[in-house]
Amino acid sequence: QVQFVESGGGLVQPGGSLRLSCAASESIFRIFAMGWYRQAPGKEREWVAHITSGGGTNYADSVKGRFTMSRDNAKNTVVYLQMSSLKPEDTAVYYCNKFPELGYWGQGTQVTVSS
Repeated sequence: QVQFVESGGGLVQPGGSLRLSCAASESIFRIFAMGWYRQAPGKEREWVAHITSGGGTNYADSVKGRFTMSRDNAKNTVVYLQMSSLKPEDTAVYYCNKFPELGYWGQGTQVTVSS
């Protein structure tokens, strides 16, 4: 089964930026839509953004205009989430997965927005 490895998280001040990466163990991005999700402490995991096999993107209202999802068209195994104007409420563990998601998750990458 395909596996996902997220990276790029860290501690950033409000208003700062981070770029997350997700590497899949198989080249599936040309076939399936891929999504970014996040889970804040004490909250349910939520959808953040997704990119279709055709390259179209959609974003949750809470991140629209601040986050940009893209993929590496040469590799077909890497997707990115460029996050700007970060807010404390963006603090969460971020995961990538197929969209809609599969029944399992990678370890995620922690993003902490704090001064």
